[in-house]
Amino acid sequence: MPNTLFLRLEGPMQSWGERARWGVRDTAPEPTKSGIVGLLACALGLSEDDDLRGLTGHIDIGVRCDRPGRRLVDYHTVSGGVMSAEGKVKRNATTHEPETVVSWRSYLHDASFLVVVQAGEGLIERLAEAVQAPHWPIFLGRESCPPTLPVFAGTGDFASVEAALGAIPLRQMRRALTPMEPSIPSQRVRAVITCLSDGGVRRRDEIDSRSHRTYLPRYTRDIYLSVPVEYI
Repeated sequence: MPNTLFLRLEGPMQSWGERARWGVRDTAPEPTKSGIVGLLACALGLSEDDDLRGLTGHIDIGVRCDRPGRRLVDYHTVSGGVMSAEGKVKRNATTHEPETVVSWRSYLHDASFLVVVQAGEGLIERLAEAVQAPHWPIFLGRESCPPTLPVFAGTGDFASVEAALGAIPLRQMRRALTPMEPSIPSQRVRAVITCLSDGGVRRRDEIDSRSHRTYLPRYTRDIYLSVPVEYI
């Protein structure tokens, strides 16, 4: 019975917010755990806080950065109906016209990630079925970022997240090689895995409450894998 689910996250734009504040909407360099849990929750049709906490507590993830992409920042404006905390339309204090809200939103352009999700017996089969026939549409961090490839990339049984991350070949486009230039059999690729607090980087991407937008800390570390290259 498989204990590992592989997800291929690839598209023109992705955005995995980790420290967004008010008008500045950032993106992490790779998918966050909260973003992956949100993607799986969309596939399963889950939205309640208790369900999301249960899901995040039962999975471990790792992310391989096959193509890190390029960071883009979009200057974004919204006007004519932005609501205040009191439920009223925000208006300019002088003109009393509806207020324009300005934000800077970051994206990863042309990135590709291999995500490993490990869980206990039964859950991986349920997740695999859901991402192939999702309850709600799947997106890459934001609703404006659809995937260009099927997200489901297979299942397997592996002793660790690190072993699973190194098992899937890195797919690359074949280019014309000179007679003296051999094909590259493997490539060194950065990956991010969960670790204990000692020696790890502290991140706040463990979902606590979606309704209140609160997150708990998680610790990660970078590793580098020698991954076999598969030419297409």
